[in-house]
Amino acid sequence: MAQFPEEKASLPSGRYEIRLGYYSYRLVAAATALTAGSTMAQAHIIQPGTGGFGSGFEHPLTGPDHFLAMFAVGLWGAQIGGRSIWALPVAFPLIMVMGGIAGIAGVALPGVEIGIALSIMALGLAIACAWRPAEWVALLMIAVFAICHGYAHGAELPNAADPADYAIGFVIATGFIHLLGIGVGLLLGKAFGGRLSQALGGLIAAGGLYFLAV
Repeated sequence: MAQFPEEKASLPSGRYEIRLGYYSYRLVAAATALTAGSTMAQAHIIQPGTGGFGSGFEHPLTGPDHFLAMFAVGLWGAQIGGRSIWALPVAFPLIMVMGGIAGIAGVALPGVEIGIALSIMALGLAIACAWRPAEWVALLMIAVFAICHGYAHGAELPNAADPADYAIGFVIATGFIHLLGIGVGLLLGKAFGGRLSQALGGLIAAGGLYFLAV
């Protein structure tokens, strides 16, 4: 008796892309709402320089240099794809805590502000060029940048703030910004062959150049 090959059902690529875009849009919306809502709440209940968690939380959100770099980490991870989508955004805040401890302890680390500006430029250029290095290379870059940003957070710890609460605050805020970058990266990754993400990377690099010049 003749055997006919079974046809396997497959999800049309168009439908898959629509679903991916839908969930990316929801991720962007959720991260934006969480970040904006939390910032507004902190502005109403935390007096500057007095709250540990509040001061730490608002520091990455109100500092455009920190925000751009953290957003770029998520965007670059989404652009690289694979494990980097979560590996880079997870590694950055964890290593940033180490830099924060050094800053709180008063350890001397010259050139931090230059390092922060260079981190924005490097991440922006990596995105603009759609550079997809080996995972360990990307993680090494992220680690160096995270130390600089964490040190700056720790060095600016308010006198009245609790160090542990302050660190928790800036780590959580960093996570929200990473999520926003990932969502935008997934949303724009397929648009015009990824050129929108690359254009955004160019703008981020220009921001880094500005911070390097001022």
